[in-house]
Amino acid sequence: MKKLLALLLSLAMVLSLAACGGSTDTATDDTADDTTTSDTEEADTTEEADATEEADATEEADATEEADTSSSGELISVAIINNDPNESGYRTANDKDLQAMFNEENGYDAIFYYSLKNDEQIAYAQQAVQAGVDYLLLSAADVSGWDSVLKDAQDNGIQVILFDRTIDADESLYVASIVSDMAQEGETAVSWLESQGLEEYNIIHIQDVMGSAAQVGRTGALDSKVESEDSWNLVVQQTADWNAETAQQIVQSVIDSGESFNVIYAENDDMAKGAVAALDKAGISHGVGGDVIVMGFDCNAWALEELLAGNWNYDGQCNPFQAAYIDEIIKTLESGGTIEEKTIIMEEKGFDATTITQEDVDNYGI
Repeated sequence: MKKLLALLLSLAMVLSLAACGGSTDTATDDTADDTTTSDTEEADTTEEADATEEADATEEADATEEADTSSSGELISVAIINNDPNESGYRTANDKDLQAMFNEENGYDAIFYYSLKNDEQIAYAQQAVQAGVDYLLLSAADVSGWDSVLKDAQDNGIQVILFDRTIDADESLYVASIVSDMAQEGETAVSWLESQGLEEYNIIHIQDVMGSAAQVGRTGALDSKVESEDSWNLVVQQTADWNAETAQQIVQSVIDSGESFNVIYAENDDMAKGAVAALDKAGISHGVGGDVIVMGFDCNAWALEELLAGNWNYDGQCNPFQAAYIDEIIKTLESGGTIEEKTIIMEEKGFDATTITQEDVDNYGI
């Protein structure tokens, strides 16, 4: 009996322990369920917070983008009428500068027109007016003939900005003019030539395209000097239309005629290069210590190297980098500002073969 009672008591204890163990397992399961529920709720809360934060960020980005779009607006449409970029090293540098500025990346929708003929440029300008561009940027082939089309542009709310060259038109027809002072370039060159102290100046004058601002300015100073000084003579005065081969032919014709000369005044570097080719062919010395003074304009890097080597004597600077000036003007107008200076003159200088340095070539060569 006692053994049976002991057995029953032992069994009861085992069952009691089993019941505690079960309770503990159940408690553990409940805790696990609670923890899972808590984690899920926390995850849901986190996801909700992330979604809210993402939505807020998206809305903020959209608002910023909308603000940017509102402030910047659509692309600014510009029509750029320029001379042929193959005309000279100067013009190539000028066109490259404009192409780098006026593109979609910088907020512009630009179309480029090229011609060395004034009537073609005017026709291009009329097309731009009909297209309704925002701005007309103009480097005129000739100083005259622009009043009518610029008046049309003004009537259609198109802002006109001149670059590189001036025109003979009322200032009210354009917003601003970023130009070289071609007349001053001529004055600087002629003053330098006078400082050479020649007993007599017998000059082959090779001109730019007739009627262009460069030709008018660079010719004007020389013409005035020739008219006022008996010792200054024009052996020949003829246009080569910026072309080296034509310039070579002009100088070759003078050489063949037997007429003496000691100065070549070429109104751009390429024409000076052509003139020198004729001198070399005829065995005529030139440059520092030579029989003929050689003068050019534009300051191409290779032309300044000719000065540095003493093969040429003088080169007048003409600054081709006007795009940043134009961009600043357009931004000012787009923001509602006004342009204080109607005419912005590019700073320029002349270089003498006896004083030019490699640093000058590096800094000013184009």
